Amino acid sequence: MKSKFTAQDFMSKDLVTFKPDTQMEFAISTLLEHKISGAPVVDETGGLVGMLSEKDCLNTLFESTYYNNPGGHVSDHMTTTLSTVDCEMSLADVAKLFMETRFRRYPVLCEGKLVGQISRRDILKAINHMTKNQ
Repeated sequence: MKSKFTAQDFMSKDLVTFKPDTQMEFAISTLLEHKISGAPVVDETGGLVGMLSEKDCLNTLFESTYYNNPGGHVSDHMTTTLSTVDCEMSLADVAKLFMETRFRRYPVLCEGKLVGQISRRDILKAINHMTKNQ
C-alpha cells in the first residue's frame, strides 16, 4: 500500500480516556457503554501512562471474583509497557505494524502528546477510501 496518508489522517480523535485513579467498575461499564475494547489512560496533564484493554478487565473480574476483592483502580490493572505510533507515520507502516503484532489499536502521539488512536478498523477504512478514490 503506497500512500501519502499518515496515521493522523485516519485516527480517531474523540477518545474515551481514563485517569489512573478511575474505579475499575466504572471503566468496565464505560467500555461496554461505548462498545470499545480498550482506552488510553492519561495523567492530569494528558500524558499517556497506560492502556486499559478488555483483557485487563477480564483479569480484574476474574481476580475480584476469585479473591472476593473489589476491582480497584485502573492504575492497578492497566498495561504500562506501550507501543505507540507517531502521527506522521505512513499508513503503510501502520498497516505493517498491525499485520506483525497482535495489537488492535495504537495510541497516536505527536511531539510526545496523545492526539488520537488508530485501530485495525481505521486502516481498513483508509484502504477502502483510497481504493474508491483512485
